[in-house]
This record gives sequence, C-alpha cells and structure tokens, in this order.
Amino acid sequence: MTVILTNDDGIDAPGIRALLKCVSERAVIVAPVAELSGCSHQVTTGDPIRVERRGTDEYAVTGTPADCVRLGVKHLCPEAKLVIAGINSGGNLGVDAYISGTIAAVREAAFLGVPGIAISQYRKGGRPVEWELTLARTAYVLSELLGNLPRRGSFWNVNLPYLEPGDPEPDIIFCEPSTEPLPVKFRVEGDNFYYDGRYEMRDRSPGSDVDVCFSGNIAVTKISL
Repeated sequence: MTVILTNDDGIDAPGIRALLKCVSERAVIVAPVAELSGCSHQVTTGDPIRVERRGTDEYAVTGTPADCVRLGVKHLCPEAKLVIAGINSGGNLGVDAYISGTIAAVREAAFLGVPGIAISQYRKGGRPVEWELTLARTAYVLSELLGNLPRRGSFWNVNLPYLEPGDPEPDIIFCEPSTEPLPVKFRVEGDNFYYDGRYEMRDRSPGSDVDVCFSGNIAVTKISL
C-alpha cells in the first residue's frame, strides 16, 4: 500500500520526519514548503502552485495542506490508498477540526474517496515535544488503526497526550469530539488585540476527546463529512 504523508507545520518540521519512521509501507511526502498552522481548509485556485521534487518520494509544495492532498491524489501519487497528516506539534481536539490544516488535509482526502488519519501531539502549556516518545506512541496507534480504516466519507483524528516522566503509558480511547468552544480571550495594547486564550483551560466534558487526551490517554475520534 502506498501512503501520502503531509502536514501543516511544513515539510522540514520534525513531526513529519517522525511520522515517516512510523510507516512501513511506501510513503510519499507531499507537504507545504512553509508552516501553515491554523490555515483550515484553504485551497489555491487562482494562483499557480509550485512543486519542487526533492527526491523520488518527496515533494515540497507552495500551497496548503489541502492543496498537497489534491495534488498528491490526483497527480503525484494517484496510486495512494491512504493519507496520513502529522505529526502535528500541538493538539487538534474538538472544534479545532474547523481550524486545523492538519485535519483539513485528511478531510480533503475523504472528499476524494481516500481514507485518512490525522495525528497530533498535545503540548501541555506549550512544552516542547519529545519526538522519540511521540514516534513510539504514533507507531502504536497506527498498528491499531491501519487494520480499521474508516469507511468512505469519514476519517480518524488522533490526539496523543502530554505525559510526565513516570506516568503510565496511554490507552487508546475511541470517543466523541468536544463541541465546546476554545477559550476566547484577548490582551489589548492600544489599537492591537492579541489572542490570549489558554488552550489547556478549554472545556473538558467527560468522555470527550479533550477529556480523554487531557487525562493522559490517546483520543481517537471518527469525523464524518
């Protein structure tokens, strides 16, 4: 099976390199040249999209994550049977699905009839990601999900928890996405408004993906079109 790998952190981000190590199948990287976190499902239709071939199975794209999937599925790697996006540096929980470029990539894959998995690493308090641990947990969850790919018109969204040294290894919990809003708070300095919401203070309704991830387990949600 051939897999397209993409992200919204940029082709040179450590997350996509860690993801590459987790995939035993042939993996073709089709990812944005620049970081585009929070770009949602933006696509390019009026301007040219430049594609730089960096290797046999690697393409750097001037477009968005959704553009990357469109190009990958339709032109660069039409034999692909799966799209995996990530590993995102930061959580993509609940209503983040409407904001995230990572999730937009696998949503675009679902539009095109290709199953997808989005993988994100929650960073408690913005702490740096320990990529070796994240890599191992990603390999664990992929070993479960690759044998249980979603049906046409849906995709998996995976969020890995932040764990302290000595915490037990996480379980995989299939759950529902939170529908509660993100914290909305701004700091005002003159005429400028700076977003000042704290991600870790968001609502964590019991059993939701936010609650599962914040409680130290791997939250897996199925999102349908």
